[in-house]
This record gives sequence, C-alpha cells and structure tokens, in this order.
Amino acid sequence: MEQKNDFSKGSIVKNILSLAVPMTLAQLINVLYNIVDRIYIGRIPEQATLSLTGIGLCLPIISMVIAFANLFGMGGAPLCSIERGRGNTEEAEMIMGNSFVMMIIFGILLTVFGLCFKRPMLYLFGASDMTYPYADSYISIYMLGSIFVMMGLGMNSFINSQGFGRVGMMTVLLGAVTNIILDPIFIFALGMGVRGAALATIISQFLSAVWILKFLTGKKTILKLKRSGFRLKGSRIRNIMGLGMSGFTMAITNCSVQIMYNASLQAVGGDLYVGIMTVINSVREVISMPVNGVTNSAQPVMGFNYGAEEYGRVKKAIVFTSAVSIIYTTVMWGLVDFFPGFFIRIFNQDVDLVTAGIPAMRTYFFGFFMMSLQFAGQSVFVALGKAKRAVFFSIFRKVIIVIPLILILPQAFHLGTTGILMAEPVSNFIGGAACFGTMLYTVWPELNGKRGSKKL
Repeated sequence: MEQKNDFSKGSIVKNILSLAVPMTLAQLINVLYNIVDRIYIGRIPEQATLSLTGIGLCLPIISMVIAFANLFGMGGAPLCSIERGRGNTEEAEMIMGNSFVMMIIFGILLTVFGLCFKRPMLYLFGASDMTYPYADSYISIYMLGSIFVMMGLGMNSFINSQGFGRVGMMTVLLGAVTNIILDPIFIFALGMGVRGAALATIISQFLSAVWILKFLTGKKTILKLKRSGFRLKGSRIRNIMGLGMSGFTMAITNCSVQIMYNASLQAVGGDLYVGIMTVINSVREVISMPVNGVTNSAQPVMGFNYGAEEYGRVKKAIVFTSAVSIIYTTVMWGLVDFFPGFFIRIFNQDVDLVTAGIPAMRTYFFGFFMMSLQFAGQSVFVALGKAKRAVFFSIFRKVIIVIPLILILPQAFHLGTTGILMAEPVSNFIGGAACFGTMLYTVWPELNGKRGSKKL
C-alpha cells in the first residue's frame, strides 16, 4: 500500500504546520464548547454571576471526563504514529480499535459515577447553597452526554495523527457551530438557563462523534476503525494507558488544582473569587490553546520520524516547536498584563468581579511564557514513547508544587487570595524549567547518539 502522509519526507516545519494550523484552529474552536456557554451564561439578566460561578464549579468534573479521553486518545494516537512509521498498519489499527472500546466503557462508568456522587463532589469543589443549584442543573445534563465528549475528543486524535488535520478541524467546527447556534435558543429563547447550555453542549458533541465515526470507517482514512480491532489485548491496553498517562495525569492534576483553587478561594474570598477563578480558567483555556495545538501537532510528526529512525528531523521538530511556543506565550502574557479588564468583561460585566479580577489576573498570569516549556518538554516525551517522564513532570508541577503552595502561601505569609493565585506562576517557573531542562539533558544526547541520526 502506498504510504500517505509520510512525515519523513519534505520540510519538517511544513509537516508540523500542515497539522498545527488546522489542529490549533480545531482546539480553539473546541474551547468554544465551554467558553461560549460561559459567555452566554454571564449575560443572563438575573443571577448571571451565580450562574457563571455554578458552571465554574463543574470544571473539575468536566476535567475528569477529558482526562479519560486523553488516557486513550493521547495514549493510542502516538503509538499509531510510531507503528505507521514502522509500516505496521495492522497493529496501528488494532491500537485505534482498542482505544475506542475503552473510551466507550469508561464513558459509561463516568456517567454513572458522576450522577451518583455529584452533590458531595460539588460541595467539595467549593459550592455554596447559593451556587449549588446552578452547578447541579448544568452537570446533571452534561454527564448524560459524557460518552460523546470522550469520543469527540479522544477519537479525533486518531484523525490528526494520520495527518488529516483539516478533517480534525471540521470535526470540532461542526460541534462548535452547532453549540453557538443552540446556546441562545436554549438559554434565552426557551428560558432553560444553565440547563440549556449543557443540553446544547452534549448535542454538539454527539454530532462531532458521529462525524468522526463516519470518517474513520470510510474510504478516505489511512487507518480504519474495524470490528476486528475491538478485540482487547492486555499488553496493548497497558501500552496505550502507559503512554496516555501523561495526558491523563495532566488533566487529573488540573482537576485537583481546580478543586483546591475553588475550595481555598471560597474559604478566603467567598463566591466572588470562585467566580473570578472561573473567568481566569476561561481566559487561560483560550490563550493556551495555540500552544497545545502546536505541541500536539508536532507529536505525530516526531513520533513518525522517531519510528522511521530519522532522528535529525526529530531534533528539528523539537527546536521549532519550542521556539514558537515560547514566543507566543510571551506575547500573550504582555496582552493579559496590559489589558486584564478587557479579557474579564468578555465573560462578566459585574463591577465587583471586574475590580477584584484585574489584580487577580495579573498575579495568576505572571511569567506565563514559562508554561510553554512544560508543554514543549512533555510533548517530546509523549511523542517518543517516554511515558514515565511525561507523567512525572505532570505530577511534579501540579501536585508537588501548586497544591502545597495554595495551602501554604495564604496562611504562612498572610497573602490571602493573592497567595492562592501566586501558586500558578511559581509552579510555571520551577516546573517548566525542570521539565524542559530534563528533556534537553536526556533526549537530545540520545538523538545525537542514535545510529542513522542526521545532522541538523
């Protein structure tokens, strides 16, 4: 069979950009699923701030769903790239089929778990008696569609890993446009409020999931989703989960950090600061997506060339990805620092929230460029199949640094809400430098020493 989308040929930069542009647009569009909900909710005539805060309390649960999508999507897709680079198409298809079945199984389990334990979880995450009804209304409907969310996010990785970046972009574009259209109808015209936002989201994700399945079982794909690939194999599942553990750990640790932020801010600053944190998370999701797009799009290129033993091209991909990520995040840090009020007002117009949110934004995003080093370093580890290192640095930055600082800074140094928010930039500097430095120290010499490595 003729090899299509051969990343070992042509310009390495062009190969990355051919995926990065549509994948970045796709991820930016994908963020709209939740961001558009928050923008509309923040403009409900009555109780806009409480409604927005209620949705913010649901973010840890949403992160759990995303974590399991990452476990099998970000775990299986790089393995597919490596096997395809080796010319082993049959095993690549088996990896994709096994990943799909595991997403279905865990999607069902998460739905049951979320609906059974939503009340204690939401109060643990910082809900108050004022905000709980809004959070409950949203998450009850959202969890019913969690299986579609997992398929939409997880299986799209297998489209992108084959080099079909535009198809991957169309997947999320379909869902996002549907969500944008349905949101005002359900929220305002039908008077459903936060329940309407959740319903619009799961309908949109359902359409994306249908689109993905149609493509991966069609004639244009390189790797087909077949029933023969649904036969689970223990060693294959372990490999998928082992490599996907990085993306899973990142999402789960993000979930843990969100819980700690909301609970701590609720204790120190009340519902107002939980609302501010919802806005901060929304802004961070939007401005960090291009970095995710570039680093994620570089993974199949690096993985393919690593499998094809084109180590010089892997090094070029690392240099390009790192440089673009650092430059972009530096520019975005400047914009957020100079115009914090502009970003806040996109989501909420409340005077008290904007006034308190401006210094909070500047504190949280200080030194934002260091975050790109974490993403760049981990993307290399994942692309080359070095799962343990990627997992370690996910845990190191969030669990070992951020969570203890959230607890220590406001108490030991009497910094209040400012101390809680300072935990993020401190972790970016320490964690980002450690992850990227370790990648350079371990991976680069390895690539230089590999037989068949080509000079830059």
